[in-house]
Amino acid sequence: MKKILLYPITLLYYFAYLVVLCTIHVVQWVVYKIFGEKGLEVCFDYIAYFTLKCTHILGTRYTFENRELISKNVPIIFVANHQSLLDTGGIIWYLRKFHLAFVTKKELGKGIPAISYNLRHSKYVLIDRSKPKQAIPMIKSLGEFIEKEKRSAVIFPEGTRSKTGIPNEFAESGLKILCKYAPSAYIVPITINNSWKVYQYGYFPLSVGHHLVFTVHDPIKVSDYPFAEILEKTKNTIVEGIKV
Repeated sequence: MKKILLYPITLLYYFAYLVVLCTIHVVQWVVYKIFGEKGLEVCFDYIAYFTLKCTHILGTRYTFENRELISKNVPIIFVANHQSLLDTGGIIWYLRKFHLAFVTKKELGKGIPAISYNLRHSKYVLIDRSKPKQAIPMIKSLGEFIEKEKRSAVIFPEGTRSKTGIPNEFAESGLKILCKYAPSAYIVPITINNSWKVYQYGYFPLSVGHHLVFTVHDPIKVSDYPFAEILEKTKNTIVEGIKV
């Protein structure tokens, strides 16, 4: 009986989500024509904000811990475990002051109102996971960009989302390239908890009443360690914070 009640709540959520995305899609098209990439950056922050607000219909709550640990005015590589679609929205909104760019799969660049348009026209790296070598120059360019402009990149080394909260194996290639071409950067590990629970039955119905917690850990200066040690420290820090 309890699961049956999830169906109408999920329908209401998806309706609100679609209305938000379609509305912002039109707004950001106009904003991009007038203000270019800077306008899109602001729009994407508010895509995250309003889509997170939609999840309140599901009783979803958010806590973002320890943001004060993040270094300012330096290149930053945020590295997080990946549990659901809500991970991205939470990071974008709560870390919006750090001017984020994501490494994400190219499938998101098509078919999603507002989001796909923004990904195609902003500083995001859309990679084809079936052709990993093609991603190398794109991630290299992102590393050079954050190094020069003192901006931030976000990467989920697992690649695919964990459906149980238990982390998948971390791939090293994307992070290694970012570290190589942004040598003055700081890596900021982030542990995400409970995001997977919203999607524990799949995309329909969604589960309700979950508290998503994003925990920022102490930064790791890229130039202080060899990459193998950076990867190990980053992975261990993130994984140790996961509560299943």
